[in-house]
Amino acid sequence: MIEPEQCQTMAEVRTGVDALDRQIVALLARRFRFMDAAARIKPTRDKVRDEERKSAVLEHVRRDAAAAGAPAEVIAGVYDSLVEASIAYELKRFDAR
Repeated sequence: MIEPEQCQTMAEVRTGVDALDRQIVALLARRFRFMDAAARIKPTRDKVRDEERKSAVLEHVRRDAAAAGAPAEVIAGVYDSLVEASIAYELKRFDAR
C-alpha cells in the first residue's frame, strides 16, 4: 500500500482505504472482545456504563487525533458512537451471562 501523498489515481486511493478498513475492522473486533471481558468481569449491570471512563476515552482520542494531524472533533464523534455501541453491546453480553 502506498502512502496517501503518493496516490495519483482514485484506484490507488480506494485500494489504500480498503486496506485500512480491513485493519480497522480487525482492531474493532479485538476491541469488542475486550467488551466481552468487561461484561464477564463487572460485578453488576450498573457498572457497565461509566461516564467518567467515557469522558477520559474521548479526551484521549481528541488529544491523539490532534497530535496525528487528524480532525480531532470528527474522530471524537466517531469514538462517541463507538463507545455508545460498545456499552450497548456490553449490556447485552452482561444480560446473557
